[in-house]
Amino acid sequence: MEPTEPAFEAPQHYFSARPRVASRPEEHRFLYRGEMVVIETDRGLFASHGLDPGTALLIQTLDGVSAERVLDLGCGWGAIGLAAAKTLPSAHVVLTDVNQRAVRLARKNLDRNGVRNAEVRLGSLFEPVKGEVFDLILSHPPFHAGRATVLEFLTRSPEHLALGGHLRIVGKGSQGIRFYQSWLSEQWGPEVQVLARGGGYRVVDASPPSKSRQR
Repeated sequence: MEPTEPAFEAPQHYFSARPRVASRPEEHRFLYRGEMVVIETDRGLFASHGLDPGTALLIQTLDGVSAERVLDLGCGWGAIGLAAAKTLPSAHVVLTDVNQRAVRLARKNLDRNGVRNAEVRLGSLFEPVKGEVFDLILSHPPFHAGRATVLEFLTRSPEHLALGGHLRIVGKGSQGIRFYQSWLSEQWGPEVQVLARGGGYRVVDASPPSKSRQR
């Protein structure tokens, strides 16, 4: 998928249950893994004008991944979850978002592209997957929602990771990705690495110590 630079929207627009801005859908087409993907975006969502460069960089790291259960947390219109479902056709992918407009669009985008191994749930952070564990958690975190929200997400991730599971996030320097990478290294230990860099973004992959994972 080829990214476009996102236009900035105030944080409350896409990290709230009901966006304040009026709906204005846009259709986009991407070539992904040799297949044309047709998606719809809308105002009031992150990357409302198309695929943002950070998400595109994260998607590029999915090749070679092995997982039976995948979580796309804060899915927006569904880019990461859709890509994961197509890359891992035998896996079950769960997409979640607190934004009602995002959930509707993500469901629509999965359906219009014939994705049958994924589902979309409404709710904040891990509320929609309470008691469930995953082999891989993917996210372009809601950095504009504030450090406390992002740290809550990182802190709660181990309880939703199966043994051997990984958390993979993307962000850029201005969003504090280096701080969160350091935090993960301090809290989780040495199993933290940068998988990709580009355009000021970096993809960080981390695996928590066994004692902090869901058993």
